Order: sequence, then C-alpha cells, then structure tokens
Amino acid sequence: MTLPDALLDLLRKPSPCFLSTLMADGSPQVTETWVHTDGEHVIINTVVGFVKVRNVERDPRVAVAIQDPENPFRYIQVRGEVVNMTTEGGAESIEAMSQKYTGQPYPWYGGRDQQRIILTIKANSVSGQG
Repeated sequence: MTLPDALLDLLRKPSPCFLSTLMADGSPQVTETWVHTDGEHVIINTVVGFVKVRNVERDPRVAVAIQDPENPFRYIQVRGEVVNMTTEGGAESIEAMSQKYTGQPYPWYGGRDQQRIILTIKANSVSGQG
C-alpha cells in the first residue's frame, strides 16, 4: 500500500512513535521509539536482542502509532509487518534519527558495543484521528 501524505509528513518530523509487537504468549508489548521512512515503509532503528526484535523475529506483525508533535490529539496508526531486518547501516541510521529528534549526535545510551538493527515495516492498513 502507498503511504498517505499525512503519514509521510509525520514520519519525517520528530514525532513520538509507539511500536507494538506480540510476545510469545500473544500479549502485546509496546515501546516508544524514534521513527523514519524511506518513502514506502515505516523505519524503526533498535538494538539486536531487544524484546521487540525477538518478538518480530518470531512474529513480524506490528502496529505503530505516530503522534503529531504539534498536536497530541492527532495520530496515525499503521498495522503491518516487518518485511526486512538488517544491521547494515544501523549506526548511520540511528545517527540520522538522533539529528532529526535532538539536533545532536546519538549519545549511545547502552554503549557503542550495541549492534543497531533497522526494522522495515510494510503497511497493510493506515487509520488515524485528528
């Protein structure tokens, strides 16, 4: 599906994003994260071995809610699936996201030895409010 312009706009801003994945028992797991787009997909950068990564390795279905940073009552939800995971370019990707969100280099909260992984999400449905 083609991502609507309103969603692309939010993905290109420093918008709060909430990623939902499924635990092994089927219960939801939600994480706030930074988000971006390649123009066709939703892009999340995280760390190899984190719960959300283990979850999507087992079950690629996800939901993402992206909130408008200028209007907290406006959001767009994407339901879809992770169609690609790669560590290639992970460090460069998180540096670009850090510039977008903070205007500064990424502070490497967990240490530089953490391996970054890029999750590429294909949207199956898009809805929203506001």
